[in-house]
Amino acid sequence: MRIAVLSGKGGTGKTTVSASLAASLESCQYIDCDVEEPNGYIFLKPELYQNISVKVLVPEIDVMKCNGCGKCSKVCQFNAIAVVKRKVLVFPEICHHCGACTIACPNDAIHEIEREIGIVEMNGDETFLHGKLNIGEPISIPIIQELKRHIKKDMPVILDCSPGASCTVVCSIEGCDYCILVTEPTPFGFHDLKIAVQLVRKMEIPFGVVVNKASDASKIIHEFCKNENIEILMEIPFSREIASAYSQGILPTHSSMEWKEKFRELYKKLERGAAK
Repeated sequence: MRIAVLSGKGGTGKTTVSASLAASLESCQYIDCDVEEPNGYIFLKPELYQNISVKVLVPEIDVMKCNGCGKCSKVCQFNAIAVVKRKVLVFPEICHHCGACTIACPNDAIHEIEREIGIVEMNGDETFLHGKLNIGEPISIPIIQELKRHIKKDMPVILDCSPGASCTVVCSIEGCDYCILVTEPTPFGFHDLKIAVQLVRKMEIPFGVVVNKASDASKIIHEFCKNENIEILMEIPFSREIASAYSQGILPTHSSMEWKEKFRELYKKLERGAAK
């Protein structure tokens, strides 16, 4: 079963949930898709052996063949090519690697070259993987696609998604059997939860909610879930003890068998939810 863990914004607690779930199961594969800032390794402490370079294709101009007609810049939907005084300028950082410019060029003056945008690292048995996007790179989807090429089929797979509800999250949760939406009982958390709910409903993926930093002071998440008929899978209380341990790279499941049992119960709920 593929389980995606997502949240509307950073710092809500999705790594707490996804890493704790991974640490509670006897065997599973953990994939950190938050390639701009992967941090699951801090808590799960894998020994990383393998390193895969992720490359994309970008255009390169043969100035001997190019006559500066400008058809390449007109066909580029992302403004990655400009023609100034019949000289072609390429901006590879914003290229979306579609190859349209090579097709449009009437003089065969454009060919594609490889360009590294990041890496994928994994442990020996590929039960832990994460991606790292190079600093300054704006497009992370090729790295997530490379991560998903290594998904195992013989064990539960947990995908720790990036914050938000952008294309990277859509790419991460596509093909998953269940989504855990992690939120907190604040106006910001509530706002982002509603967006995440719209996304998973649009993609028709079963889902439930985990409330992190829960307290009796605010029940806005509970009221919303009740009205929308959404299951609240688990509550993690607002706790100085949990926050202090987290800051030291210690998950609740590392120091408490009770929490480990709670996350095992959570997994049973996910199985039932995915089967509906």
